[in-house]
Amino acid sequence: MAASDTDSPAATAPWETKRGSNGHHLVRRSLPWLGGLLLLGLIAWGLWPKPVVIETGKVTRGPLTVRVSEEGKTRVRNRYVVAAPVAGKMRRVPLKPGDEVKAGETVLTAIEPIAAPLLDPRARAQAEAVVSMHEAGRKQAAATLEARQSALKMAEADRDRVRAVTRAGTVSETDRDRAEGDASIRAAEVRAAEFSLQVIDYELAQARAALERPEGNAVGNLVEVKSPVSGRVLKVIQESEMVVSPGTRILEIGDPADIEIEAEILSRDAVTIRPGDAVDIEQWGGENPLKGRVRRVEPAAFTKISSLGVEEQRVIVLSDLVDIPEAAKALGDRFRVEARVAVWHGDDVLIVPAGALFREGNAWKTYVYRDGKATLTAIEAGHSDGRFTEILSGLAAGDEVLLHPPDTVTDGTPVLKRE
Repeated sequence: MAASDTDSPAATAPWETKRGSNGHHLVRRSLPWLGGLLLLGLIAWGLWPKPVVIETGKVTRGPLTVRVSEEGKTRVRNRYVVAAPVAGKMRRVPLKPGDEVKAGETVLTAIEPIAAPLLDPRARAQAEAVVSMHEAGRKQAAATLEARQSALKMAEADRDRVRAVTRAGTVSETDRDRAEGDASIRAAEVRAAEFSLQVIDYELAQARAALERPEGNAVGNLVEVKSPVSGRVLKVIQESEMVVSPGTRILEIGDPADIEIEAEILSRDAVTIRPGDAVDIEQWGGENPLKGRVRRVEPAAFTKISSLGVEEQRVIVLSDLVDIPEAAKALGDRFRVEARVAVWHGDDVLIVPAGALFREGNAWKTYVYRDGKATLTAIEAGHSDGRFTEILSGLAAGDEVLLHPPDTVTDGTPVLKRE
């Protein structure tokens, strides 16, 4: 009984530590280690490299055309500016843009004489003084004429008396010749005085006309301005009635059906363009692009400020439309279009999407998709149209390349193609 009482739990002293079971003790001791291992596993899983989702493109063989694209505008090939041939008062132009005109028949406008200008008090006083001066000059010329006429009568009387003496030896030949010559001189002086009087009369009439303001008389003085060519009115520069001087621009005439394409190309691109190159005209208002041919590349460039404030050297390239469809006949002068000039073409070249290439230093490179990894590959690129680029070396047909690879992709990075 004493032994059993000693071994029982009730017989344990209060100051002795109670011991639990061994299983519970091991679990409590292993919990921190299990938590640490789990945390390390999560960190390792987070740091473990994951495949980067990418898009790929194929390297293929096919045709490639390199084009130079630039905004352009249509313009009438031959335009004529009609100007005033004489000075005067131009009548109102009755025509509007788009009206049809015929060469030598359609009257564009008419020019009539203008009224005399108004005189200010000082100019009027000067004009009146001139009239008075010419009136006095006329009186002087009239008096001179009377004196000349009187001298002529005396000379003629002497001549007649000499002629009346017929007996030989009475009048010498010298005196007879002197009388005849004096009569002729006096007659010439009378005629000169008459002409002087006429000149004074004309000057007096001119001086008096400067003081008057006669009404403009268009009868016999009206000049009609007719169309020099057949076509349509493109622009009316001066429509209202006004006083014009010779050379004043009135309107522009041309044939809207005879149009060409004008494009301002950067000089570095213009050197690759040749007359005869094919041109696609887009953004003209129709679904399908229009076909054209380069006719002329102007030899002189000009400076133009871009929308960003950059000075650019540009060259005007003119193109002719080929096989104009019916819908394109609605195009007029100065309509906006987009011209794409073909400067190079290959029928069978190795091409790759341009978004797969990037520069590293001075070399072109790309990432090739092989066995789930991105492989950095150096290539040699040729021509490009902005969408596809010619591959000269470094790739083969059928290779898959990464399109627009992110910065996280490096050589050997695991990648996953996007479905």
